[in-house]
Amino acid sequence: MDPTGHDDVAFWLAHGHPALMVASLVIAGLALRAGLRMRAGRRRGEPAKRGLLVAHLRMARPAVLLMAFGLVSGPVSAVWFRGWAPFGSLHAWLAVVSAGLFLAAGWLGLRLSRGELSREKGANLHGLLGTVAMLVAALTAAAGMVLLP
Repeated sequence: MDPTGHDDVAFWLAHGHPALMVASLVIAGLALRAGLRMRAGRRRGEPAKRGLLVAHLRMARPAVLLMAFGLVSGPVSAVWFRGWAPFGSLHAWLAVVSAGLFLAAGWLGLRLSRGELSREKGANLHGLLGTVAMLVAALTAAAGMVLLP
């Protein structure tokens, strides 16, 4: 039996993971927005705008960390607050894929910022992974709606 149905503390703690992930998606969306603006400028041949890179990094780094934390907090919430198997839903497996994509995009972004990858190829792959990660994260959120207490 789901403890959130009769335990007020468990009910509110079970909302911690979804609340954190909604905040993560908002932050990641802001990072994506700045990244897409940088890409549009690059495609038009404009010089890179330092402010966009700063904004992108300011949002992307915490978003990736929060997504990774969410990958851990989801199974913990499922087991401790709900009494479920940790990876017993479509939501959980989509989250694994999404987190993997975010971590890969973050790793490429880190290598780009260190100058270890060519801007053209590295930035394109980084942007593609980040965009796909956001799309899978949106699917993950939708799949998680049915799991809310």
